[in-house]
Amino acid sequence: MVKHLEKDQDLNTIIKDGLYLVDFYADWCGPCKMLAPILEKLTINVLKVNVDEFPDLAKKYGIMSIPTMIFFKDGSEKQKLIGLHSQAEIEQIVNNL
Repeated sequence: MVKHLEKDQDLNTIIKDGLYLVDFYADWCGPCKMLAPILEKLTINVLKVNVDEFPDLAKKYGIMSIPTMIFFKDGSEKQKLIGLHSQAEIEQIVNNL
């Protein structure tokens, strides 16, 4: 299920329990647009964070390129993927976590 982080939400509270893929993206980013339908097909919790709306979060997690996906398990960062990746690649990481 894909959700977008809203201004009144706290990222850490949302990702504290369970497995999450946090997608740092921007509306103007071509590869981000190509990644969106792939993320819709995943069975993992997906939280999209717009770097233009949340620059402090982008800085906190060292986002230098988008799209960047960070996998969290019970609030702890487990793996980071930068750029466009296939559904199979993403699912393999999910299965390994």
